[in-house]
Amino acid sequence: MRLTKTLRIILIAIAATLSAGWQSAQANTYTAMVVGDSISAAYGLREEDGWVALAEQKLRDQGFDVSMVNASISGDTTAGGLRRLPDALERFKPDLLIIELGGNDGLRGYNPGNMQQNIEDMANLALESDARVLILGMLIPSNYGQAYLRRFSQAFVESAANTDSDFVPFLLEPIAQDRNYFQSDGIHPTADAQPLLVDHVMPALLKIIESEQGL
Repeated sequence: MRLTKTLRIILIAIAATLSAGWQSAQANTYTAMVVGDSISAAYGLREEDGWVALAEQKLRDQGFDVSMVNASISGDTTAGGLRRLPDALERFKPDLLIIELGGNDGLRGYNPGNMQQNIEDMANLALESDARVLILGMLIPSNYGQAYLRRFSQAFVESAANTDSDFVPFLLEPIAQDRNYFQSDGIHPTADAQPLLVDHVMPALLKIIESEQGL
């Protein structure tokens, strides 16, 4: 059946209206991108059970139009995150960059000064793209020596201060003293631990999102 000229015009107009509405909805969605390692990549779990996906759901349940982009890779380091960040910023154009990297640097005994520089470089790249930055700190086992531990933990503190980034000192703080919240490898959090990580990060997320949206 041939469409009349009038009907074609109407259909084109409807399609344009729907497209404009979709683009407007996309533009209004607040995008937070997590660049992290296995802790954020939900290692050993379904992705939907990880803290990143749960945080998005909790924010949406509270009425926030938020999309959490999980750009985390198990085993990644701050150097790896820095290498892939420019493409990720270009692709997703986040309003907020959440940096959850450094644990693998520490476990491999990498220089904390280099780690700090990588984190700061990542934060500055995000700031240059008009994204806000939240840094999630990490601690490592004490068998690495007290001097190294101090330099390692301080690298996160100084990274946040030097780039004026928001900061959560230790992502795993709510579960660190309870081995029941870790998988059999003793490193990666279980599914039961993920909501506790969400609750720990949520105050910082809400503070940022509310301030960005003028609430």
